[in-house]
Amino acid sequence: MEKSNFKIIFFGTSSFAVPAFKYLVQNGYNVVAVVTQPEKPTGRQRITMPSPVKKAAVELNIPILELHSLKDEESFKKFKHLNPDICIVAAYGKLIPSQYLEIPRYRFLNIHPSLLPKYRGPSPVQAAIINGDEETGVSIMLIDEQMDHGSILKNGKWKMENGKYYKELEKELAELGGNLLLQILPKYISGDIKLQEQDHGQATFTKMLSHHDGKIDWGNSAERIYNQVRALNPEPGTWTTWKGKVLNIKEAGIICQGSISKAPGTVVSLGGNIAVATKKCYLILKQIQLEGGKKNDAKSFINGHSDFINSKLD
Repeated sequence: MEKSNFKIIFFGTSSFAVPAFKYLVQNGYNVVAVVTQPEKPTGRQRITMPSPVKKAAVELNIPILELHSLKDEESFKKFKHLNPDICIVAAYGKLIPSQYLEIPRYRFLNIHPSLLPKYRGPSPVQAAIINGDEETGVSIMLIDEQMDHGSILKNGKWKMENGKYYKELEKELAELGGNLLLQILPKYISGDIKLQEQDHGQATFTKMLSHHDGKIDWGNSAERIYNQVRALNPEPGTWTTWKGKVLNIKEAGIICQGSISKAPGTVVSLGGNIAVATKKCYLILKQIQLEGGKKNDAKSFINGHSDFINSKLD
């Protein structure tokens, strides 16, 4: 395969997609265009920002194919005119219509951050953390008309270290996915990879996460809540309420010490830590933010809110 004559269009939006995109360009592959989602307002100031993949494309001087919708005929004509040999997708954020799938002779490949068929859908990394999995990974698969349904080219397994938050784990899996793509792409093009159909009966699915998913139930175990905090920060965040205001919990830990004598949700001082009683063990509060205030470590928060200890979180 002559890399310079082999035309690739890369579909990606979030930071997860950046390593794979950069590795293709840095290793001499002919990425003729990048398709990314349109710029959207972000943050409290609602400032319009380019996606991480768009930023990388500008830095590497790769043309950006502005497709505001994959459903209109004009966008499809622009795509078809480039006549790609293959398309690579990573965290693009939208389903690819069937008419696009028929154009490249080597089809569309997707880099998905789970060991498919486990955790199909938009939030596989968060699901692995919430469920306390010891292992996750990345799957490179063919795209078909169903979500994360196509045959697998290769899986790469990744051991999950205790205490990793979502962004840390996602970054590790992004690197794994980029390296895995470089390994398998020449073999796939030359026909040396045997495709493996997924066991669809074993498929599990994830969903788009919202603010509601971050609400903490103090009747759960400290471990379950801790996993929730690690999985859902920085977005959509984890939260409870205190004195009628939302209290965001940004970072946390676990301590198991004696029997739980307080009702779940009760704030206590425990071994120099500020903690909350749960169904099992205590959740240590490390970084918190009260609605309308700044992010604080829990011990500093006590200085301005002495009534926090022994109060109840809802």
